[in-house]
Parts: sequence; structure tokens; C-alpha cells
Amino acid sequence: SLTGFGNLMQDVLWCFSQVKGTIDIGVTEADIISTVEFNHTGELLATGDKGGRVVIFQREQESKHQPHRRGEYNVYSTFQSHEPEFDYLKSLEIEEKINKIRWLPQQNAAYFLLSTNDKTVKLWKVSERDKRPEGYNLKDEDGRLRDPSMITMLRVPVLRPMDLMVEATPRRVFANAHTYHINSISVNSDYETYMSADDLRINLWNFEITNQSFNIVDIKPANMEELTEVITAAEFHPHHCNTFVYSSSKGTIRLCDMRTAALCDRHAKFFEEPEDPSNRSFFSEIISSISDVKFSHSGRYIMTRDYLTVKVWDLNMENRPIETYQVHDYLRSKLCSLYENDCIFDKFECVWNGSDSVIMTGSYNNFFRMFDRNTKRDVTLEASRENSKPRAILKPRKVCVGGKRRKDEISVDSLDFSKKILHTAWHPSENIIAVAATNNLYIFQDKVN
Repeated sequence: SLTGFGNLMQDVLWCFSQVKGTIDIGVTEADIISTVEFNHTGELLATGDKGGRVVIFQREQESKHQPHRRGEYNVYSTFQSHEPEFDYLKSLEIEEKINKIRWLPQQNAAYFLLSTNDKTVKLWKVSERDKRPEGYNLKDEDGRLRDPSMITMLRVPVLRPMDLMVEATPRRVFANAHTYHINSISVNSDYETYMSADDLRINLWNFEITNQSFNIVDIKPANMEELTEVITAAEFHPHHCNTFVYSSSKGTIRLCDMRTAALCDRHAKFFEEPEDPSNRSFFSEIISSISDVKFSHSGRYIMTRDYLTVKVWDLNMENRPIETYQVHDYLRSKLCSLYENDCIFDKFECVWNGSDSVIMTGSYNNFFRMFDRNTKRDVTLEASRENSKPRAILKPRKVCVGGKRRKDEISVDSLDFSKKILHTAWHPSENIIAVAATNNLYIFQDKVN
């Protein structure tokens, strides 16, 4: 069971370890982390970056000398998942950037994960090898084929111990099914299928079939000039394999049931909060666009993130969210300048903790926010090299909007909008979080762990 989140509010998040991309990372565009994901046990943590690389970190086993201290996350495997491509028919470059990573539950000694760029989804197998065969009859020790006429005796090959090697091999490549950029992938609870979503369509795939998928949502109008909204995120229900949700740029969420029809253009439920006319502005439509949608672990709630808020919806109540949390309301007066520097189009993600009692999402200036759903308390924390020495306690940060500024506060005018935390992950059962701040990965742990 998780320790109480009240402890987190009392400055007791410790810096567990700070890992920089692929061990020795630079500050190039390719090193910017684009997705972070724990596996189902929390023993592995995968990151993807703009250079198409996947880096997997593994949690070290507990030390016999210090059993109360849990192991740190160290680099386990690094591999190139996607390469840059060029679509000659449309004269378009296809970036290698990893948009999403999703783990499959572990069934044997190997691990499996899905990774996707804008067009192609790949299924990777990550396995360990600590033995190698020796004593081939038809090959020498270097792997070269021998002359059969020179072989005078038969040998029985044997397995010899070797240094542990972690291999990543692509098992499936799911390509040529998306006209637009893939923004989401989600593994179904039947573990036989998964879906991939782009701006206008959602496709359902079987893990064993790579050359065809089934289109389950298509919102593309006959005339593209009539296009009014796009799909921004999609996810399967954690327990019901027939149910999924997808969000739109208009701030709406649709829950679909695949049992009702083959094509789920007609939703089963439609979640939308009516807009307050007094808050209407030029930026209303942009900031209402949902950048992330997540089912709670229980499957009872949906969490959505738009530009300024995080909202929690009950599946049984469609007309308004049951909870709304202001992430950085002090930016409301800055929307004009945020529009000019394109920050208003940033897509922040949001995550639940293991018991669905706390939610976390990112902000600017390398700040990230946590909200306790039970106590209604919240905290702003900062991921930075300056204050992240090992075992250092994170101090809550506060943003001053106007008037006199206290010593420990930061003015809203001095926030650095180039430093932003878009991608975060929470360990499935413990108070351990991973935060991607541009090209640095920070892993923080609750002090009591």
C-alpha cells in the first residue's frame, strides 16, 4: 500500500537519482526526452527521445547491507527504435521522434514494449543473454563457415557463460496505416489488441497481424474545409476490453463501446463542460484543447489535461467534471505572449498515482504540480540540477503574481518558458516519480520509502 501523500506535502520528496538520457547526453535537439513510461511492475522505466532512441532503466535490487534503502534506477538497455524517413509521394520528412511508449505485461523472462513515431508502431522484445554456444561443427569460433571436406569429427556444441548482454529486437512493425501523425497508442486489457490514434482516425491492431488494421473511429469530413476538431489523445479502459475514450481539440471526451457497432463514430457517452461566457476570449478555444486523457487504475474516472487545468470526470456524469485543479492560473494574464512564442500549443501530460488519490502534471520553469484528491491540498515542486543532489529534500515553490514578492517566491514575470515538464510517470505501486525536463530525467522518491 502507498504511504500517505500528506508526507509528500511536507517537503519529503527526496531526489532518488538523476539520469541524463543515454548516460553521457549532450544538449542537442535529438536528446530532448519525448515520452516516459514505467512498466507494470515499476522495475523498468523507459524513455524515448527526439532522436528516435529508447533508453530503459532498471531498478537495482535491494542492498544486503542496507535493506531499508531501495535500489536506484540505472541504464539497462539503449537502442535505436526509429530512423528518419522520407515520404516521396507527399515530399514529407517523417521524424524519428518517439511519440509514445507502452509496455506489455511480462509473460516470460523477456520484456515487450510498443514504441511509435508519427507513422510507424514497432513491437520490441528486450531480453537478456548470459550464455553463448561454442563448438560448432560447420563454423569456426569467429562465425566463418568451414570447408565441409576438412571436417573429420563431430562435436557437440556447448553453452559457455558470458558477460550479461541485453538485446532489443524488433518483433513486429505496424506501418502504412496512418495518414496523419500518431499521437497515442494504448494496449487493450485483452493483451491481444492495441489501438493507435492520429488526428482524424483511430485504428485497432492485432499484435500478430502487421499488414492490416481495423478503423474504429474516423472523424475526417468529406470536405477538409469543414474540419472543426481533431483527436488529441485516446486510451483503452483498464478492465473492459470493449471500451475506450478519446479527447478532442474542442475540449470534449467521447467514450465508445466497440460492441455497439464496428465503426465507433457514434459515442456511448459525451463529456463536455459548458463554457462560462464571462471567461470567453480569443484564446478560449486553444486553451480548452485536451492534451492528455487517462483512465484511473480503478476504471471509474477519467482525467484530462488542458492548457490551464486538470479535470477529473466520473464515468457516470457527463455534464461536468467532479474535480477541477488549476495548474498555473497565473498564466491567464500571459496568454498573449504565450501565443506569440507558441507555448500555448504545448501538450502537457498528466498521471495518476497507484491508488488514484493523487494526480501529477507538469508546468513551466521545470515546475511540476501534485494534487491530493482527498485533502484538496496541492504542491509545486521543481526539477533542476541545482537542487537535486542525491537525497536532497525538494522544497515547495510558489509563484508570485503581483505586489510584494517574498524571498522564497518566484515572480511570474521571471518564469523560464523554455524549461517545461511535458512528460511525467508515476510508479504503479510506490511513491516514485519520473520527470522529464527537456534533456534530463529526474527520478524522485518519497522519503519514507
